Amino acid sequence: MKQNPVYKRESRVNSRSLRLPLILTVFNGILCAVALMNMYSVVSQVKATATIQYSSFMEMYEFVATIEFILLTFIVPAVTASSISGERERQTLELMLTTQMTPSQIVSGKLMSALSTLLLLIISSFPAIMMVFVFGGITGTDVVALLLCYTAVALFAGSLGICFSSAFKRSTLSTVLTYGVLVSIVGGTYFVNRFVLGLSAGRINSYAITYGIGRAQQQPTSGNFVYLLLMNPAATFYAIISGQAGSGSGVDKLCQAFGIVQKGWVMENWVLISIVLQLAVAGCLLTLAIWFVNPIRRRRKNRG
Repeated sequence: MKQNPVYKRESRVNSRSLRLPLILTVFNGILCAVALMNMYSVVSQVKATATIQYSSFMEMYEFVATIEFILLTFIVPAVTASSISGERERQTLELMLTTQMTPSQIVSGKLMSALSTLLLLIISSFPAIMMVFVFGGITGTDVVALLLCYTAVALFAGSLGICFSSAFKRSTLSTVLTYGVLVSIVGGTYFVNRFVLGLSAGRINSYAITYGIGRAQQQPTSGNFVYLLLMNPAATFYAIISGQAGSGSGVDKLCQAFGIVQKGWVMENWVLISIVLQLAVAGCLLTLAIWFVNPIRRRRKNRG
C-alpha cells in the first residue's frame, strides 16, 4: 500500500521535533496529576474513616475523562487550523501542487498527521484513565464508547480546522474562525435550547396567571430545538460519561434538563446518531477543503 507523501513528510518532521514530546509530557502530566491527587484524597479518606467509597473512583474517572475531552477539543484546532494556510505562508503549497500529489492527498495527509498525534495522546493517556479498572465499575464497552466519542470530536474539529485553513491564506484568521465556530456549536446549541426553554416556561406561567390557574399542568420544554445538540460534541460526551459514571442513562438526564418527555427512535440511539452525524459533517468539510485547495478552481475563478 502506497503511503501518503504528505503524511510521510509530516511524520518525519514531527518525529524530529521537540514539540511532540513536549505535548505528550504536558498532556499526560496534567491527566496524571489530576488522577493522583484524586487518588490521594480517596486514600486519605479511607485512612480517616476506614471505609471505601467506590463512587469516589467513578468521580475520578469522570473528571479525568472530562479533562482529556477538553484538552483534545482545544488541541485539535491548534494543530489543523494552520496546516494548509501555513504552507501558503511558506509559499510551498504551489510547489506541492506542481508535483503528482492531488489536493485530496494533501488534505488527507495533513489530517492523518494531526490524527496520528491525537491518537498517540489518547493511547498514552490510558494508564491515567484505567486506574478505575482496579476497583471496577467501568467495562470494555464503556471504554470503546469513550474512544469513539474522542475520535468523533477529533475528526469533527480537525476537519473544521483544515477547511478554514484551506479557505483562507492566513493561519491567524483560520485559527480564530475555527475556534469561533467550534465554540458557537458547543455553546450556541446549548444556549439556544436554554433560551427556548425559558420562553416556554414564561409562556406557561403567563397562561396560568391569565386563566387563574394556581399551578401550570404543562411542563416547559425546548421542543425540537433539542435535536441541535446532536451536532454538539460536548452533549455527546455528556450523554456517554453521565451514563457510565452516574446513575441512569445520560440521554435521559439530557432530556430531563430540557423538558423532553416523549422519547422516540432518535433519543434511544442518541449517541450513535450524534457520532455518525458529526462524522458525516466532517466528511463534507474535508470535501470542501479539497475543493478550496484545488488549483483548477482558483484558475477558473481568476479567469472569471
